[in-house]
Amino acid sequence: MTSLRKLGSSDLEVFPLSLGGNVFGWTADEQTSFAVLDAYAAAGGNFIDTADSYSAWIEGNQGGESETIIGKWAKARGNRSDVVIATKVSQHPRYQGLSAANIKAAADASLRRLDTDYIDLYYTHFDQPDVPVEEIIGALDELVKAGKVRHIAASNIGAERLRESLDFSEREGLARYVALQPHYNLVSRDTYEGPLQDLAARTGLSAVPYFALASGFLTGKYRPGATVDSARAGRVKDYVDSERGQKVLTALDEVAQAHDAPVATVALAWLAAQPTVTAPIASARTVEQLPALLGVADLKLTDSEVAKLTDASA
Repeated sequence: MTSLRKLGSSDLEVFPLSLGGNVFGWTADEQTSFAVLDAYAAAGGNFIDTADSYSAWIEGNQGGESETIIGKWAKARGNRSDVVIATKVSQHPRYQGLSAANIKAAADASLRRLDTDYIDLYYTHFDQPDVPVEEIIGALDELVKAGKVRHIAASNIGAERLRESLDFSEREGLARYVALQPHYNLVSRDTYEGPLQDLAARTGLSAVPYFALASGFLTGKYRPGATVDSARAGRVKDYVDSERGQKVLTALDEVAQAHDAPVATVALAWLAAQPTVTAPIASARTVEQLPALLGVADLKLTDSEVAKLTDASA
């Protein structure tokens, strides 16, 4: 049985792979989403990531489709208390921004779609610098005190605003961020490494990186000359065409061969080995894609393998 990891200073214990819910209601319909969630849970997974805006970018969708599917699944399986559900606020078409009123209204809407009384981990999805951290933290603290949210976290936030938020929480004795969701992977390191990562380490925040597989590039399926049928194919062209991307793929191939493991598992294992990282996020639109993701729970890279991948991605 894979051991769970403590999330920051919270009482939440999570599986070392967070299952991304961005595909639910987008490239995975409800039936397929249920199958993916079932397989993830059967493997010991308990940490599901979504947002109130998933998947508003699809014509005909309103946002919240992913939350609705996850809520239906947890209700049907009767396992709500066994899973840690993380969702986010600020990007839903009807609930834009981080004003106190919007945070509270959006949380209530998420609770309805998830068909639950509480959200385990509630992220500010994108920081809104023109809203004072006092207003944001104050609203989040009210949700925690009301029992609607267990713990709070931040995504897409700069180091200075994060520090101000943590300082305010400490000073006023209010709810405090326990986790951070940065954009971070082998071909996007400067989006987290540096002041943000250093602050997370100093303050005991857990990092839960998104785009952990660089929109699929780090699965190894995108190669020069290869054609891949995927809604995300256009996003990875720059990686495929870059010298750095090819160096990373070569290093991943070598380490993967040494472990007889999928390239995606190795890419996630590199992330999992980085300071502050508790659980990378990755999504699967089919059950067949899951094993390569779940493998991160059991694959431990050697120091030299981590160094090889780090050097290739420099």
